[in-house]
Amino acid sequence: MKISREAATTARRAFRMCVEGDRVVDDKLRAVFKKVAEAKPRGWQAILHELKRLTRLEMERRQVLVESAEVLDAASQDRVKGSLAEKYGDDLSFEFKINPGLLGGMRVRVGNDVWDGSVKTRLDRLANSF
Repeated sequence: MKISREAATTARRAFRMCVEGDRVVDDKLRAVFKKVAEAKPRGWQAILHELKRLTRLEMERRQVLVESAEVLDAASQDRVKGSLAEKYGDDLSFEFKINPGLLGGMRVRVGNDVWDGSVKTRLDRLANSF
């Protein structure tokens, strides 16, 4: 869906009103959605679409995927959770997966940020350097 610059700007401003610190306040976001749907300003459907996109991006920013070659013990999981919570905040949702293709190490993805310390990636870099 093509969104006009005016609708995108309006949606970003409305979304910023729903953010306190670095967290989205659900009640404020619901109120903004309701207000736009009731008032139906020019380009209201595009505004709602952009608000939905911004909300989805914010939710994805709080999801963490940790892939490792073997099962991580509880102490290792707690260390990963602690260090990421220190950097990104406490309201992260974690998912731990086993990926034998990594050969060793782990890959951590938080939103769009990726830290790859796997053996597979190191071997791939080495092979590309030759």
